Amino acid sequence: MMILNLSTISRVDGEQQVPCYFIFGDSLLDNGNNNALQTKVKANYLPYGIDFPAGPTGRFSNGRNIADITAELLGFVEYIPSFATASGREILKGVNYASGGAGIRDETGQNLGTVISFSKQLLNHKTTVSRIVSLLGDEKSTEKNLSKCIYTVGIGSNDYINNYLMAQFYPTSRLHMPDQYAALLIEQYSQQLKTLYSYGARKVALFGIGPIGCTPGNIAAYDTNGSLCVDFINKAVQEFNTRLKTLVDNLNHNLQDAKFIYVNVYGISSGPLAGLRGPNPCCSVANIANNSGILTCIPFSPPCPVRALEVFYDATHPTEAANLVVAGRSYVSLLPSDTLPIDIRQLARL
Repeated sequence: MMILNLSTISRVDGEQQVPCYFIFGDSLLDNGNNNALQTKVKANYLPYGIDFPAGPTGRFSNGRNIADITAELLGFVEYIPSFATASGREILKGVNYASGGAGIRDETGQNLGTVISFSKQLLNHKTTVSRIVSLLGDEKSTEKNLSKCIYTVGIGSNDYINNYLMAQFYPTSRLHMPDQYAALLIEQYSQQLKTLYSYGARKVALFGIGPIGCTPGNIAAYDTNGSLCVDFINKAVQEFNTRLKTLVDNLNHNLQDAKFIYVNVYGISSGPLAGLRGPNPCCSVANIANNSGILTCIPFSPPCPVRALEVFYDATHPTEAANLVVAGRSYVSLLPSDTLPIDIRQLARL
């Protein structure tokens, strides 16, 4: 019932609420930017997209991802195009830069091939802003327009999954304790977000890291010691999330007209997701216990029949049903702890 209610929120608000929507992040938000890259992180084949109108597009789910649902809730008639395909005047409605495997750190995800790091996504956005200036005619109009837009950033999971937890490829876990690593990530993230601000972003929703110790991939790869999840991984990402909340406060205090919010993905995902069941993947995943970072569906393998009841589509990515809950509660918070200090709907109205 909650999922049905969330999916109709946008009908209440009616018209498009902001002029544009820009998306940065990893595979939870990617809508096709990895399709042409030399990488193992791809989702442009069945069974991905089995419930999406356009079929497999590069979205790491059976259907819509969080960015798609957020765009609907904000009143957009069409989904925001990927940077790989966006052209002409359609960039005025926004662009999705997210790349599967990407992280805050530039080296994150490189064990899987080419990915577009957050730093590179920001450079791509700089290119887009230059194109918008050309389309609108001057920088002042562009600045005014961009200040009204919504920006969402969901990044950091791969800095653990495809970096810190991959000692065979990366030295970070040997060099830093979890609290030190979280502090390093936040320091770099802070500088990157200030760059985004310098490109005109004013209304920014930062998605925290979810309980990645509870994904089928990590449960299969690590000993849970009788717990439901891999507790040391969840504890490590909570070090990051705690600092991210503080960063939001600091950015709002120190940057003029900045309106950053924190989305508590960990908290939203830790409760019962509207009756959904887990933690098994809906599709078949090869060598799930190998901790190789490749946690995607075997191409063309048949997925589970009742996808609307599952949390995980593959060994790490959520189903559309789970995405509906997270996107819905980030748009209109169900609990005061879902978003801080306000939710995305309120952010859009500012």
